[in-house]
Parts: sequence; C-alpha cells; structure tokens
Amino acid sequence: MTDQRSQAEIVRQSLKRRYRKERRFRAYGIMAIAIALGALLILFTDIIGKGYTGFVKTTITMDVQLDGEMMYLDDPTDERQIKMADFVEPLVQALIKEIPGATEDDRKQVRELINPYASVTLRDALKANPEWLGTTQTMTFLTHTDVDVYVKHAGDDAYSIKLNDQQKTWVDELLERDVIETSFNDVFFSGGDSRDPSKAGILGAIVGSLLTMFVTLILSFPIGVAAAIYLEEFAPQNKFTDFIEVNINNLAAVPSIIFGLLGLAVFINLFGMPRSVPVVGGLVLTLMTLPTIIISSRAAIKSVPPSIREAAEGIGASKMQVVLHHVLPLAMPGMLTGSIIGMAQALGETAPLLLIGMVAFIVDVPDGFFDSATVLPVQVFLWAGSPELAFIERASAAIMVLLAFLISMNALAIWMRKRLERRW
Repeated sequence: MTDQRSQAEIVRQSLKRRYRKERRFRAYGIMAIAIALGALLILFTDIIGKGYTGFVKTTITMDVQLDGEMMYLDDPTDERQIKMADFVEPLVQALIKEIPGATEDDRKQVRELINPYASVTLRDALKANPEWLGTTQTMTFLTHTDVDVYVKHAGDDAYSIKLNDQQKTWVDELLERDVIETSFNDVFFSGGDSRDPSKAGILGAIVGSLLTMFVTLILSFPIGVAAAIYLEEFAPQNKFTDFIEVNINNLAAVPSIIFGLLGLAVFINLFGMPRSVPVVGGLVLTLMTLPTIIISSRAAIKSVPPSIREAAEGIGASKMQVVLHHVLPLAMPGMLTGSIIGMAQALGETAPLLLIGMVAFIVDVPDGFFDSATVLPVQVFLWAGSPELAFIERASAAIMVLLAFLISMNALAIWMRKRLERRW
C-alpha cells in the first residue's frame, strides 16, 4: 500500500509540473501576442496621428478683381499675352482687402500667405472663361504651405512654424471670418507629385502601382501555376528536379534588392529597356513573386486527395484531363490565395524598384505601361526623405493608403480561402 501511495504521489507531482509548464507556455504565448498587438497599436497610432492631417487642405476664398490693366492683359485668348501677364498682383490686392489694417507696405508678407500655384489656377480659370476679364469673381485657392502647417499644427513642437507674429495674427483673423478654411484634401487623390507639399498628390503613384501590379499579375500567375503543375504532376523524380525545387525554395528567401540588381543587369543594361516604367517594374516584381506563387500552388495541388485522381483515371481520363478538369479546379482557391498574398508583398516592395530608376520625380500621371511612373512605397520613401516637414504628413497619409490596399488584399485572400476551400 505504501508503495502504491508513493507511486500515485509521484504521478500527481508529475502531472502538476506538466500542468504548470502548460500554463507557463500559454502565458508566454499570450504575452507574445499582447506585445505584438501593442507594437502594432503603437505603429498605427503614430502613423495615423501624423498622417490624418494629410487628408485635410487649407484654402482661402477671396473676391478677385480681374483688372486687365493690373495684369497687363487685354485678350485672355492670346497665348503670348497670357505668358507675359501678371496673375499674382490680383491675388495680392484681393488678400490685402481681406486683411484689416494691411497696406501696400505689407505686400511681401501678404504675398507669402498665397500658394505659388495660385497664379496658375487663376490663369487657367481666365483662359477657360475669357468673359471674366474686367469682372470680380469669388475664387478659392490653396494657401501657402507655411500657412497650411500653421493652421494644422500650431502648438506642435514637431513642426517648425515659419510665419512671423504679424502673419500669424492675420491668419487667425481670416480663420475667424472663414476666409481661410480647412476641408477634405481632394488634391491629394487627384494629382501627382509636386515640389510644393500642398499640391503633392498620390494619384500618379497609385496609377503607377496598378500598372506595375497588372504586369506582375499577368506574368507571375500563369507562369507560377504552370510551373507548380509541372513539378507536382508531370516532372520525373530525379536530381535535376530536386535541384529546381531546392532553388525555388531558396529564391523565396532571397532579399528583394537582389531581384532589383538582376532587373538592372538584365532588363535595362542587357535588353536596353527604359528606366522607371511599369513594365520593367512588373518584370522585376514577377521574378520576386514567382517563388511564392509556385510554392503556394504546389501546396494547393498536394492538398487535393489522391482519390480524386484515381477516380478520374478509373473512368478513362488522360493525365492532362485529370489535372485540368479535376485537380486544377479544386486547387484553384489555394492558388488564388497564395497569389494574392504574393501580390500584396510585391505591392509593398521598394528596394528592387529603386534600383531600376522608379525613384524619379514624376509629376504627371502615367497613361501607359511605358510612361515614366513611380509606385506608392517609393513615393513614401521620397517624401519621408524630404527636408520639408510638410511632406511628413503626406508620407504618413500615403502609408495609410498603402496599408489600406495591403489589408484589403489580405482580407480578400482570407475571404476567398474561407469561401472557396473544401474540407476533405
């Protein structure tokens, strides 16, 4: 009896130790998840805190007197006169009238409140409406970047306010009278890059990203799926096949910048393709994405039960018919999921695209696959490295847009997996 009790006690103590280890293991897992979620929360808080103001623009509304003598303009349809005309003076005079106590002696300080591109806006409006000459029109313009920073970040030590005390007083008065207002920044989504932060937009980068991703998708998906089908269903088991499989697995772990070097050496230096175009960017990202698609597609093919193949072969189907009519449709959800995740990874890549010249300053929105373009990650890289502090909020806002794309693509992959997968 004594021996039995001692053995039972030993078992109980062993179970207690095992349960304690299991509880500690669970606690470590929960702690790790909590730390990861905390870091993610800090990251999102920092990005959103810096970037939400990028979706807000500061505008000024004035009654602009379009006096031909003031602008040295008689005919708004004459291109030569348009080039020689002074479109800044009407803006300065209109703003002086809006500021109580401002005089002609304050012209320089008043002019510094007006966006440099406001004269271009006025010129284009007058060219589109020649009958406005000699009239007074109520028009809205973007304020100077310094005014925009002051309105959105006054009191924030992270931003340097460049306005003097007099200009700050004027801006505060105009804000009280709703002459200066803030609203949704449609310019951010409707224009390309600019040297002026208030005019900088991400439309060019978004279009460039879409064009690059389209090239990547139409090349990487069919090639990756075809390679996976061949390796899994048709390739003989020999040393050469093993060599290919090992290298595919190794390529999935190669740093992305290596693919950029390969694209620079092959597509640009060897084949002479142009730099900074979506086609070259898509080719480079295709090389980077192929291993991921091949590996995920092979895993999806392996998940199809052998009984499906055996049943198809039992009714006389050829090997090709078994693969195309039975295996491929059942493996397609897993292939699509892997491809979407691979595309999301490619969308966030910067290093390989920097090496092929997609870091260029691109103002215009690209119209085709061979137009100079940039992509969202590279645009973020350019703005984050700019000495102009106003670009910081633009970079953070662009990161928020990029994160929205990435989260959407991953959510689509999860939805497709849950919606289409079959359990055997």
